[in-house]
Amino acid sequence: VALKRMLNFNVPPVKNSTGEPVWKVLIYDRFGQDIISPLLSVKELRDMGITLHLLLHSDRDAIPDVPAVYFVMPTEENIDRMCQDLRNQLYESYYLNFISAISRSKLEDIANAAIGANAVTQVAKVFDQYLNFITLEDDMFVLCNQNKELVSYRAINRPDITDTEMETIMDTIVDSLFCFFVTLGAIPIIRCSRGTAAEMVAVKLDKKLRENLRDARNSLFTGDTLGAGQFSFQRPLLVLVDRNIDLATPLHHTWTYQALVHDVLDFHLNRVNLEESTGMESTPAGARPKKKNKKSYDLTASDKFWQKHKGSPFPEVAESVQQELESYRAQEDEVKRLKSIMGIEGEDEGAISMLSDNTAKLTSAVSSLPELLEKKRLIDLHTNVATAVLEHIKSRKLDVYFEYEEKIMSKSTLDKSLLDMISDPDAGTPEDKMRLFLIYYISSAQAPSEIDLEQYKKALMDAGCNLAPLSYIKQWKAFAKMASAPTSYGNATPKPLGLFSRVMNTGSQFVMEGVKNLVLKQQNLPVTRILDNLMEMKSNPETDDYRYFDPKMLRGSDSSVPRNKNPFQEAIVFVVGGGNYIEYQNLIDYIKGKQGKHVLYGCSELFNATQFIKQVDNFDNL
Repeated sequence: VALKRMLNFNVPPVKNSTGEPVWKVLIYDRFGQDIISPLLSVKELRDMGITLHLLLHSDRDAIPDVPAVYFVMPTEENIDRMCQDLRNQLYESYYLNFISAISRSKLEDIANAAIGANAVTQVAKVFDQYLNFITLEDDMFVLCNQNKELVSYRAINRPDITDTEMETIMDTIVDSLFCFFVTLGAIPIIRCSRGTAAEMVAVKLDKKLRENLRDARNSLFTGDTLGAGQFSFQRPLLVLVDRNIDLATPLHHTWTYQALVHDVLDFHLNRVNLEESTGMESTPAGARPKKKNKKSYDLTASDKFWQKHKGSPFPEVAESVQQELESYRAQEDEVKRLKSIMGIEGEDEGAISMLSDNTAKLTSAVSSLPELLEKKRLIDLHTNVATAVLEHIKSRKLDVYFEYEEKIMSKSTLDKSLLDMISDPDAGTPEDKMRLFLIYYISSAQAPSEIDLEQYKKALMDAGCNLAPLSYIKQWKAFAKMASAPTSYGNATPKPLGLFSRVMNTGSQFVMEGVKNLVLKQQNLPVTRILDNLMEMKSNPETDDYRYFDPKMLRGSDSSVPRNKNPFQEAIVFVVGGGNYIEYQNLIDYIKGKQGKHVLYGCSELFNATQFIKQVDNFDNL
C-alpha cells in the first residue's frame, strides 16, 4: 500500500478513476529495487504509469517532459547523483523518496543543488518513506539484502567485535524495525531474552519509539498513518529472539515445499533460479557438452498453487501438481472437441441442433483460454521446480535425513546408528552429513565423550566433510549450557504413510520410487514455543525473565512483569541473527489453530543451511 501511494506521487490511488495514469519514470538504487521487486511486477508498475524503471547509478538520458519518482537510500553518493540530475535537468519534476529518514545536512545539500541548478520549483516533493525492510510474504519480512553481511549472524557473533561495531549493527537493525512499525502504524509491546543481541535491539528500539512519540509535532504514530486500520485496537506484541537460542533448526533438513526450495535450490527474494537439465540424451563423443539453460521463476502471492502448497509436505505437492495437470488436460481436450464439432459441414440434423448449444460452450471455452494458459504456465513452473527438488531428494536421500533428524531432535529411538549414516557413501553430500552430525551434537543432552567424538570426526573426515563448523558449535554449546538447559523440540516424529498411491501411477511426471511419504505432526520449534508463552501469557521458566518494554509508558523500567495480562491477538516474531523458512512455516502452522490471531515473522537475514554453515565455518581463524 505504501509503495503504491508513493508511486502515485504520495497520494492514495483512487480506486475507480478512469482515464490514463500519469506516465512517469521510477529511479531506484539497489536497496529500492530489492524492496519493490518482491511486491510489484513490471506489469503492475506499468498499470501505475511507470514506463521506465532505472537504477540511479546507470547512464540515463534526459526525458525533460516526464516527472520522475526517486526511491533511494539517503547515502552520500546517491545524493550527489540526484544533485547531478537536477543540474543536468533530466526530468520535468522530481519526487524524492528516501527509504530511510534523511538527515538535515543532506537535505540542505539537495536544496543547495536545486538553487544552483535553478530547479527549486521542479522538486515537487521530498518524503521519508520509512520502508527500509523487504516484505516477502503477507506475514514475513527480512531487513535487507544489499550489504547483508553487515548484520549477519557471523557479524553479530564475532568474538573480536568491538563495541562501536556492535552499536552500528544494532542501529542498522533498529532503523529497519522502526520503519516496519511506522509502516504498520502501531506501537508494539516488546519482549526479549536477557543478555543477548536481541536485548540490545529491544533497548534501542524502545528508546527510538519513545523519542518519536514524545516529539508530538513530528510523531509518525498519530492517527492518519496507513496501517491505522490494519490492526485491531489492541497493540501487537513484538518478540525479539536471538538466533543463538536454537542453532539446530537452521541446519535441519526439511520436508515442506517452500523450505525445500530454499534449502536445495537457488531461491532468493521470492525468485528461484534453475539450471534446466537438457534431458538424458547422450552427447556424441567429442561434441561440446550442451550448455545448461538458466531459468528463473517468481514464486509470488499471485501464484495460487504456491500460496496453497508452499507449506505442504513435498509428496503432497508432487501429487497436487499431477492433479492440476490432469484437470488442465481435461479442459484442453474439451476445447479441442468443441472445435472439431463446430467444424461440422453437411446437412446432419443432429449437428445443426447441437450447434446453438455448442456455440455458447465454445464461447465460454475460448473466453477461459487466458485463464487456461495461466494455469498451464503455473503447472509447468511447478513441474520444473518440483522436479528439481525431487532430484535432490533422491540423489541425497533427504527424506532419510529429515526423518532421522526429527528423531534426534525429538529424542526418539534411532533405528540406525549415526556412524552408519555418516559412513554410508550413498546417503547425501558431505555437507548433509555435517548438518546431521551438528544437529546431533547440538541436541544431545550430554556431549559425546572424547573417544566417541574422535570416531565421529574420523568418519566425517573420511566422508569428505569440512570439520571447521564443529569448533564453533562446540564453543557455542559450552556457552549456551551455562546459560540455559538444552532446548527441547517436542516429541513427535513423522509417520511414514506407505508409498504414494497416486503418484506411483504410471502416468505421473514424478518418479517417486523409494522416496518416503512422510507426514508432519505439528510440533512447536523453540521460536514458536517462546511466542506461544508470551502471546498467551503462559508462565514458563523459558520465558519468565524476558524483559518487558512499553514505549508508551512515560518511564522505561527494567521489569519482566507484563502490565498487560490479556493474551495478544497480533504478534511479530523477529529473529536477530537470521531466520529460515522452517521456522516461518512452523509459526504459520501454529497460528492456524488459533482463531482470529495473526503472527508475522521477520529476521535480520534469511539463510539456508549451506549459507549458515559458511558463516560459522571461518570462526576458526580467530
